[in-house]
Amino acid sequence: MESVLVSPIFVGRAAELAKLAQAAEAAERGEGQSVLVRGEAGVGKTRLVEEFVGTLEPGRAVIALGRCVEVGGDGFPFAPFTAALRSLWQQLPDEVNAASMGEKALLARIVPELEVPATPLPHRDDDAVRLFELTTRILERLASQRLLVLIIEDLHWADPSTRHLLEYLVRTPHVGRLLIVATYRSDDVHRRHPLRPFLAEMGRLRSVCRIDVARFDRVEMAKLLDGLFGCPPDPAVLSEIFTRSDGNAFFAEELARLYQERAGMGLDDLHHVLLARLESLPDTSQRIAQVASQSGQVIGDRLLRAVAGLPEVELIDGLRAITLAQIIVVEANDNEYRFRHSLVREAVNDSLLQGERALINRQYAEALEADSSLVPADELTGRLAQHWYAAHEDVKALQMSVAAAGAAGSRYAYAEQQRLLERALELWGHVSDEVCLSLPALDLPAGYPPWDSARVGAGSVRLDLIAIAVVAARRSGSLDRALHLTRNALELLSTDPTAPPLRAAWFWIQQSQLVQDLNREDGWQELQTANDLLCDLPSSALHAALLADIANWYARHQPGPESLAVADRAVRCATEVGTEETELSARISRCWLRAESDLDGTNVEELYEVRQRAETLGAVDIMGRVNQNLTSTLEGAGRSDEAITAGYHGIEACRRLGLADNEAWLRINLSLSLFSLGRWSESEAELDEAAAVARSYKPRGTIAGRRAYSLLVRGDVVRAAEQLALAQHLLGTRDLQPQLSIALSHYGMLVARRQSRIDTARTEFLRADAEGLTTGPARYSLPLLAAAASMEADARHVSAPDRESDKVLAAIQRALMQLDIVMPISRAFEAVLRAELQRAEGSDDAERWAAAVAAFEHLNRPFEFAVALHGEGRALLASRQRDRALDRLTQAHKIAQSLGAADLLADINALTAIPGATTGPGPAPAAEPPTDALASFGLTPRETEVLRLVVRGYSNRRVSDELYISHKTTSAHVSSILFKLRASSRTEAAAIAHRHGFPVTD
Repeated sequence: MESVLVSPIFVGRAAELAKLAQAAEAAERGEGQSVLVRGEAGVGKTRLVEEFVGTLEPGRAVIALGRCVEVGGDGFPFAPFTAALRSLWQQLPDEVNAASMGEKALLARIVPELEVPATPLPHRDDDAVRLFELTTRILERLASQRLLVLIIEDLHWADPSTRHLLEYLVRTPHVGRLLIVATYRSDDVHRRHPLRPFLAEMGRLRSVCRIDVARFDRVEMAKLLDGLFGCPPDPAVLSEIFTRSDGNAFFAEELARLYQERAGMGLDDLHHVLLARLESLPDTSQRIAQVASQSGQVIGDRLLRAVAGLPEVELIDGLRAITLAQIIVVEANDNEYRFRHSLVREAVNDSLLQGERALINRQYAEALEADSSLVPADELTGRLAQHWYAAHEDVKALQMSVAAAGAAGSRYAYAEQQRLLERALELWGHVSDEVCLSLPALDLPAGYPPWDSARVGAGSVRLDLIAIAVVAARRSGSLDRALHLTRNALELLSTDPTAPPLRAAWFWIQQSQLVQDLNREDGWQELQTANDLLCDLPSSALHAALLADIANWYARHQPGPESLAVADRAVRCATEVGTEETELSARISRCWLRAESDLDGTNVEELYEVRQRAETLGAVDIMGRVNQNLTSTLEGAGRSDEAITAGYHGIEACRRLGLADNEAWLRINLSLSLFSLGRWSESEAELDEAAAVARSYKPRGTIAGRRAYSLLVRGDVVRAAEQLALAQHLLGTRDLQPQLSIALSHYGMLVARRQSRIDTARTEFLRADAEGLTTGPARYSLPLLAAAASMEADARHVSAPDRESDKVLAAIQRALMQLDIVMPISRAFEAVLRAELQRAEGSDDAERWAAAVAAFEHLNRPFEFAVALHGEGRALLASRQRDRALDRLTQAHKIAQSLGAADLLADINALTAIPGATTGPGPAPAAEPPTDALASFGLTPRETEVLRLVVRGYSNRRVSDELYISHKTTSAHVSSILFKLRASSRTEAAAIAHRHGFPVTD
């Protein structure tokens, strides 16, 4: 299946590609190999094979491709072999002619292009056998000199002749390096399909392996849409396309195309295609599809029989026809049916008239009320709510929606709970107050103030439902909906002068949290409004909750002694009024504020206690938050291995509880710990996982920021700048919390520095300093200060210190004096910072760098350890201690190469070009530079292409035209090249390239 919009990047399928690569290697050893690639229509079988072919080096293999062709329901005879042999004849005409010598006329029967004598070849009884042998001989002859890959696509349409010839090839022992790859649609091969006997035979052969191409999971779908759209997809779009496509690549690409063209999910054209097969079936089959479409994706056999109302014989005939057409398939348990694809069900549903839809849903609801055993017990209320709503029975729909919402909340299905409650609120005005007051009671959110029993009315019940829906929406990541519901509640309360202030205060607290998470505001005004409402009231659980939220606000925005005092007050207040969950929340904030000085691990132990207690209580929000803070605190203390263990524990809990954003934050923290330990590939994979589940702006922005830093240290400044811009856009400017703002400034300064925009980098640092971001927390500020000092030290070797440089260095010194540096990991960063400061002042002190090396040596931070080793090696070179320098640089080079730290590698290798560094007897003190000079400088493949053109004298505009990239992108690449080569101009870059033997010309 081909889509108009195709992703430019290949997503996932690493295991499948590895199997194909292994088969190719075995074939090259002379072990004949055959691979059957199977999967449903549109899942990506052809793309997988294309990517595999693309991995074969030029000249390594000859590729012959043939496709089976369906004509009038039957395959065209020998179609794939005709195409494949024709391709081989065009690529290797002499070898094909030699292999078919004397029997070219026989071969011409399936390859008509061959020149043969005018006299027709007489038919013989053994022509088929001779043709099979001739085909085998040709393939063996061509495979004797190189790997030959024969690809047969769409085997489900293969005619009998093609199947027999393919089976002959697979079964016949042959010499040479031949790999056969055949693809087929597994969903088209029903029990009576003629391909099934062939597949059964193939399954018995040891030389045949199968590869199942599965649908994409959510992470892979996010990557696919990123490639299609050119940027990470909006979470709502990702969710909708993932849900509607069921992970099928073709349908996802079609949905993405329709979304782009129509700015929405219009599917009319796609639905017409999907309905065409159904309309050719008997009426009973169409009736079954219509009934099944109102049940969701799966329907039990007993339920289908009860609702369809068809005679037994007609029902069986209709089911047989619809399952053979693969519109509906039988589940493995033989007791259920499902639509092969959710889009098919959606198309059938949309084809029904409103009255037809309502009637079928009424029949469902009546059948379930008559016999509740037709569906699993945990599905009953949800099913009844769905069917009564679709049947337009408002009273029953409202009652069952509320009941189902309670059941959904007990299963932590918060998105479902929110949806059901919003449906109940939609129906509110269609029923009487008596009905509203008789609704099932639901568990109210923790800390939500109860009503005075004398004041309970329909309006108070409505506010209760809104409060529960707000919490459900927030937990499921639907923050915009949560904020909309909160504002609705506050509007309702504002029109009732007798409404208790406790309720309004509770909703103002929710709004504070939501506007922060949505980057709308910092939430302080909302907290003050809640405080004003409560200030004259007796102390209550809500007072404690407000204090805990204020403590959390201070921890995020203004950490320090005053914030810690507020957190202590919140803990005491919660203890006094007996609200344990609020107490746990306040303790988390207090631990976070004490983390910078927690040398003995007391606060970490307290966080473990809070986690255990929250799990015992089933306190969902506390569980999400404590797991997030625990992993971050452990990482800040340098306990990365322990942070990883805690991270996996938290991810499992958040996934079970449906806390999408908390899971995203945990994966971000996990990624940071993996990065710290040098497990960079795993770190990047966790960021991909985080991106797939993140819902709100802050985790999405933080993911982009971490990706920017990862790309920077790997040497890809262009993509790093793109990710940084995305992070700045997502994080906004309305609620800039220090831990996020410091990181953005750090990355922004590094990107500008890599682009040789030193003035921009200095401006960014001085802005951060003016906003107080350089004075703590130490774990975030120290790397920023060290990067700024390194920038000024490098700048000193290019030009004399100037006024702006002096400003930066003075700001660094002031900030360093204000920082409270206690933890060993922070002291190690301080050692690097002091060494860089001294270098910036003109003295590269080997002893200071040795102190930094010693500080990092036992902290299991390989990248920072290598940076310190590089610094010491450079300082030792400057003092002409070449042997010691070589030892340090060799260690640094080995670590940087294993990590893939391209920028650091470039710094290490650039030392060999420093004037005076190699004076004196003996070899030049280089750190075992790799044989590939391009790799040693950390140039990306695209930067290598740009460098070749720069050396030839191309201008930026001409480079852009040659490589089909924008002028801005070219400028960024050139700036990055100059930085990595330590060149001050394009001319100097060309000279360095020549000196190091770069292959800059064709």
